[in-house]
Parts: sequence; structure tokens; C-alpha cells
Amino acid sequence: MIILTILAVFALLANLYALLDIGLGIRQMRTLGDIKVLSSKPDPMVSVIVPACNEEGTVEPALRSLLALDYKNIEIIVVNDRSTDNTGKVLENIQHEYPQLKIFTIKELPEGWLGKNNALHQGAMKAKGEYLLFTDADILFEKSTLSRAVSLMLGERLDHLSLIFKNIAKGSLLNAMMVDAGGGLFFLFKPWKVSNRKSKHFMGVGAFNLLRKSAYREVGGHKSIKMHPIDDIMLGKIIKQSGFRQECLTAYDFLTVHWYESTSKMIQGLMKNIFALYDFRILYAAIAVCMIFVLIILPLWIAILCTGMLRGIAVMAVCVRLISAAYGASVTGTPCKTLLFSFLTPYINIYIIVKAVFLTLTGNGIEWRGTHYPLDKLRESLEEFPSSKLYY
Repeated sequence: MIILTILAVFALLANLYALLDIGLGIRQMRTLGDIKVLSSKPDPMVSVIVPACNEEGTVEPALRSLLALDYKNIEIIVVNDRSTDNTGKVLENIQHEYPQLKIFTIKELPEGWLGKNNALHQGAMKAKGEYLLFTDADILFEKSTLSRAVSLMLGERLDHLSLIFKNIAKGSLLNAMMVDAGGGLFFLFKPWKVSNRKSKHFMGVGAFNLLRKSAYREVGGHKSIKMHPIDDIMLGKIIKQSGFRQECLTAYDFLTVHWYESTSKMIQGLMKNIFALYDFRILYAAIAVCMIFVLIILPLWIAILCTGMLRGIAVMAVCVRLISAAYGASVTGTPCKTLLFSFLTPYINIYIIVKAVFLTLTGNGIEWRGTHYPLDKLRESLEEFPSSKLYY
């Protein structure tokens, strides 16, 4: 009983700390809507690089939103990365309508590279712009997004700007998982601290990573993280560690995406990244599982099965957890009905971590979009480029 009491108190205090940390942190973050477009001309050229691997269902609306941007000094580079569906045909049709669209096709993956990292690298090598914007083939842009972002980059002399998007996917369980994932990422990376040059915190977002090209090249670009599955955040890390100026804003009204089509698709997607989040270390993954159990699952079971003061402490921990989920839902515009499903998400998260570790170890690597990446190569890359390790 003493041990359960200690764990319940720990869960209450930890959940309360996380709620206050994230809540106060988000209040410090600026939103892209607060940024005014500078009137100074001419605008620097921005090269937008879009990797596309089997994106026939999303790439056209994404590209049309880019082509509709009100920022004029822009080149859009699409890298068709070994697609086996109709992505190539869709791109050709768009290019007939917009000849300025640049399309490059990768037919073979070089040894020692993850597919997306190589595609981003190849696109950057062909870019002519002073600034590089890395984005995904399923992101929808509001027309003033890039103009506002470049104005901020120039006005504050930033080297790297990332923007946090809004998920518009449907499904209560799916959205509950996304609120969970978003809360975890916010707590871990604390994007409100990345602008502080004395802070070790860093951030990168695959939907919108805008960099000064000279800074990108100075840190070695994607070659420094060529075998890391979490390319977007790791790019932010090497930029911050090299002493460049970095900022992260929310852009819920400017960037939207169906982050995942379904719960099963999200589980499959996280399977690729989750073990890499722990630098492929079993100990780190085991600690994460234990923390999920102690902080989220155990308090609910104590509240149901125990009595007295112990139950009261556990109930408070559960309530704080629900308040956190409700706050996350309100910030991201997620329906409140997803709160009921937040009781299921910790079990799913543990399943994802355990299965990802098991599959990676037994399969000697990760499988993604038809390509197998050996575990020894993934780990060798971390040793070759120590800066690509997620943890200090």
C-alpha cells in the first residue's frame, strides 16, 4: 500500500507539472497570424522541396496550395522518390498546367540513406534559392503562409523556422492519439524554448522547416542525419547545436494536414519512428513504457480498485490527466468527445513501443514504404554522426 501511495503521489505531481509546463509554455509561443508581411522588396528566393513517395492521393492538392501562395520569388521542386503508384502521372499532369513546377525522379536509393532523407538531400542540391523550405506532400498551405514566415526570418535574422500544423483528420480515437502524441512532443522538446540561444532545446517540423541555405550547408544538411528516421526534428537539432538562430511558431490557421488516414495508419507510421526516438536503446524504450504505465494507467486502476486517501490521490491524478487532454484538444481544435478515448491511448502507446522494439530487433531493422533499413546501419549512422543522436 505504501508503494502504491508513493506511485500515486508521483503520478499526481508529474501530471500536474506536465500540465503547467505545457500550458504555460504554449502561452509563450507566438502564432504565425501575429506576423505581418514586410513590404521590403525584392524578396529572397525560396526553394520549396517536396518529397513524394506513393502520394497519388495527396500530392495534387498539396502542390496546388503551394502554387497559390502569394510569395512570388519561389521555385517548387518535387522529388518523386521511387513511387510505384500514379504519383508520377499526377505530377506530369500538374506540370502541364504549371510548367514552372520542377520534378525530379529518383529511381534507386543510394546505400546508407533513408529514402526521404535522400530525397530531401537531392532536392536541396538542385535548389537555387537563398532559403530552403522542406515540406511534405500532404500539407495544405494558406496563401500568406510563406510571406509571413519569410518576413519573420528576415526581420529577426533567423536561420531556421519551423511551424506547427493543425490536424484535420477524422476519428475520435485517431484524434485522441494525436493529442497524446502532440502533448508528448511538446513536453519533450518544449518548442517555446528553442529561440533561447542558451537553451539546449530544439525543434523541427516535417510540415514546415524553413532554413537559410548557407546554414543548412554548413551543418552538412541531410547527410548528417542520412539514416535517422526522425529527419525533421533531427534537422532542427543539428541547426541549434551549431549555434544558429531558431524559432518555432504555431500555425494552426495556415498549415493543415490529414496527419494520418486512420488509427491503424498512425500506429504503422509510429512503428517506424518510435524506437528511433529512443536512439534504438532498449533501456530508454523500457523507461518510456514504465512511465506511461505509472503516470497514466496505474492511477485509473487505483481509483477504481482502492479506497480512502489513496483513491483520492489517484482520482486527482486522473482528473489532471483529463484536464491536460482537454487543454490539448482545445488548442488544436479537436472535438471534446475525444476525451473519452484518452483512456485507451496509453495502452495503444505501450503496444506501439513494445511492438516497434520487437519488430526492429527480430527483423534486424525497420521496414518503410517497401524498403528495409538494417538496424546495424541505423546504429552505425548514430556513431558516425553523434549529433544525430536525439539525446545529449
